[in-house]
Amino acid sequence: MSDLPTPSVFPSLAPAIVWKHFATLCAIPRASKHEARLRQQLSVWAEQRGLAAAVDATGNLIIRKPASPGRAHLPGVILQAHLDMVCQNNADTPHDFSRDPIRPVRRDGWLVADGTTLGADNGIGVALILAVLEDTRLRHGPIEALFTVDEEAGMGGANGLTPDTLDGHLMLNLDTELWGEFYLGCAGGLDVNVQRSATPEPVPEGWQCWRINLRGLRGGHSGVDIHEERGNAIKLLVRVLRGLEQHLPLRLASLNGGTARNALPREAFAVIAVPGLEAAQLVAGLEKWDGCLRRELAGVDDGVELGYSPESGAVDLLSPADQRIWLASLHAAPHGVRRMSRQVTGVVETSNNLGMVTLAATGGSCNFMVRSLLDSGSLALADEIVSLFALSGTVAVKAGHYPGWAPNPDSQLLSLCQAVYRREFGSDSRVQVIHAGLECGIIGAKYPGLDIVSFGPTIRGAHAPGEAVEIETVGCCWQLLQAILAAVE
Repeated sequence: MSDLPTPSVFPSLAPAIVWKHFATLCAIPRASKHEARLRQQLSVWAEQRGLAAAVDATGNLIIRKPASPGRAHLPGVILQAHLDMVCQNNADTPHDFSRDPIRPVRRDGWLVADGTTLGADNGIGVALILAVLEDTRLRHGPIEALFTVDEEAGMGGANGLTPDTLDGHLMLNLDTELWGEFYLGCAGGLDVNVQRSATPEPVPEGWQCWRINLRGLRGGHSGVDIHEERGNAIKLLVRVLRGLEQHLPLRLASLNGGTARNALPREAFAVIAVPGLEAAQLVAGLEKWDGCLRRELAGVDDGVELGYSPESGAVDLLSPADQRIWLASLHAAPHGVRRMSRQVTGVVETSNNLGMVTLAATGGSCNFMVRSLLDSGSLALADEIVSLFALSGTVAVKAGHYPGWAPNPDSQLLSLCQAVYRREFGSDSRVQVIHAGLECGIIGAKYPGLDIVSFGPTIRGAHAPGEAVEIETVGCCWQLLQAILAAVE
């Protein structure tokens, strides 16, 4: 993989064997469902090193490395991470994720992508596994590297994995985001996809069109960050529009917000029309709402900004009936934490993210991603959303359910990981259950008895522009991973 350009930040980072692989991942676009180029590059790289590489029917890449001398009798270890990344950029940061490389910078001990996502989720996990495959000095039993596809868009790779693909008895998933913690369980979930058609109407004579922009929110991971009560740009802009409707004869032309189902929406945009004589009242109302949102989100989303400008060009409007249905439904729809876990202190049990909406005069759609540690909890909340939209005859469909990963407190692999961590770093690790969705539950259901533990470096702001990974913790993960593999007996 040396034929690809390496951004200048990487040669200064240690361990070099890990960071050079992450440099490759930054250079090759890898949006969900578009991992083929990277997969091919990794397949060729593996074969050049005498490693067996295969791609299954779903598109997952499996690379096998034989045991080091004298260790072929040991239990096989599966190392697992996903190839794809969440592709998010700020509106004022032009970036084509199908073509442009990620250009990170080093800042105060962190590797950061300004204006875009970094892809440390889960690129660092992939890079750690590639380093294991490359390093001939390591002591380990048989290794299977499982690189799944389409994780961020619905866990398609894990769902498509067949039960006869893997041989290992232990699995290390490298897709968590806080160093010093071992994860032993995660939430499951499903999507609710909403769609409704409409008949457009022309802008009345003498009316003016305006564009409203709600920007500057932090966004973030819809599982990891959902409990922090960060603003949801869609919900906030719908609230603003509903408030303006109380004082103005406002008509809606379009509403768009969010770009990923599993990311908290950072930006939302609407085009509206009001009578020309009401323009001053509109501006006054928006200024009032801007101040209100800044006060409410102070200390959480200090960068929130409600902007506006006249909109030129011909547009069509939703009918008053369709406007009422969409704005009322989106305003009433749940978002955020529904319930905290009673079994695991401090962990969210059930939540929901209104992640995307695309609405025009001819109709529109939106997506809700529901998560829960309990399958019954996610299904119940999804049913509530479906029932809400059914009141207006709007189609809402549940899709893509995946199971949670139930904790196994008797995990022998966990005991080994904890002992190795204590020996290597001189302190105790923590055991956690994460509200985000990992592929462990799906894979574990296909391979009953598979002992699974997850860990990773500290990643900040996953799924949002400005995503960052703490450099020192990547080195710690590399040290820990080598030591665990050597300790397996």
